[in-house]
Amino acid sequence: MGDFVVDADVLARARFGTSRLAETVSALAILARPEPRTWHRRWRDRHLEAFRRRLAGDPTAAALVRHAFGRTWTADFLTVAPAAPDLALDEELAYLGTLDDARIREDLEVVARPLPAPLLEATGLAGTAATLLRWVWETTVEPEWPRRRRVLQADIVSRTAQLSGHGWSGALEGIGPGVRWRGDGRLQVNKRWYPTRDIRDADLMFIPAHCRGGWVAWKLPERYAVVYPVTGIFATDPAPAPDALQRLLGQARADILVRAGQPISTSALVALTGLPLGSVGGHLRILLDAGLLHRRRSGREVLYWWTDAARLLVASGRPSARPRR
Repeated sequence: MGDFVVDADVLARARFGTSRLAETVSALAILARPEPRTWHRRWRDRHLEAFRRRLAGDPTAAALVRHAFGRTWTADFLTVAPAAPDLALDEELAYLGTLDDARIREDLEVVARPLPAPLLEATGLAGTAATLLRWVWETTVEPEWPRRRRVLQADIVSRTAQLSGHGWSGALEGIGPGVRWRGDGRLQVNKRWYPTRDIRDADLMFIPAHCRGGWVAWKLPERYAVVYPVTGIFATDPAPAPDALQRLLGQARADILVRAGQPISTSALVALTGLPLGSVGGHLRILLDAGLLHRRRSGREVLYWWTDAARLLVASGRPSARPRR
C-alpha cells in the first residue's frame, strides 16, 4: 500500500480545497474512459460527441489521451498539486507549460509503452495538452462550475466539521478507495503497493472532484494533494422539487426540503443552495415546526432529515406518484 509519512506541522497546514484542474482532468477521464458511474452518465452523454469530434481533428491530442490514463496510473503532467485552493485554470496550467517534450514522453511511458508515432514525432506536447484541457474546461465544466463548486464546497464543509469533531481519522472516513488515517504519522493514500513517501517538509491538500476514483497529485518536492471523489448526497444534485411542492412551500423552502432526503447540515445546505445562513436557518425552523424534519446534533454540526410526513409529501408531488385516470 502507498503511505505518506507526515508530522504535526504538515497536518496543521493541511487543508481541503477545490481545484479547477482536478475537476477538468476528472472530466477528461470520464469522457475518455468507457463505463462511467451512473451519476456521470447523463453528463458524459451530453458532451461525448463533441469530445470525439475534437480528438478526431487533433491526432496528437487523441494519442495523448489514449496514453495518459492507465488502469492504475495517470500521467504526472496531468496530476499536479495546486499551490492554493480555487486558483484560475491558467494558474494551475502554468507548470505544465514549463515541461519539454522529453518530460511529457517520460510521463506517458510510465503509463503505457511503446508510444505511437504521433507522440514520438510531435513537438509542443505540453501546449497540446494544455489546449485540450482548456477546451474540456470551457466546453464541459465551466458552464456548470458555480453549481459544481457549491457541491464541492458542501463536501469540504462536511469534512472540515468531521475534522473538528473526530480528527483526521473521522475527516478521512470513506473519503476514497484506499485512503485512511493509519495513525503514528502515516496516511495511507492507496491500497496498491507503492514506496512510502516522506512528506514532512511539504504542503498537503485534500481536493474533492466529480471523478470516478481518486488519485494522488504532486509538484515535487514541495506540494502534495489527495484528490477524492465527491460522494453520497454531494455526488449530484437531487431532482428538482415538484411544482406542487414549490407552490405549497415556496421555491427555496421546497429546495431545502428535497435536499434533506438524507441527513444534511446547515452549512452544507448553505453551500449547496447559495442562500444566506440566516435564510436557510429560517426555512429549517419552519420545516421543523411543520413536522417535516428531524433534527440531531453531530459533533459541531446539526443534521436535518425527513420525517415520514416529509417523505410522503415529497413523493406525492412526483409525477410517477400521481394516480392515473
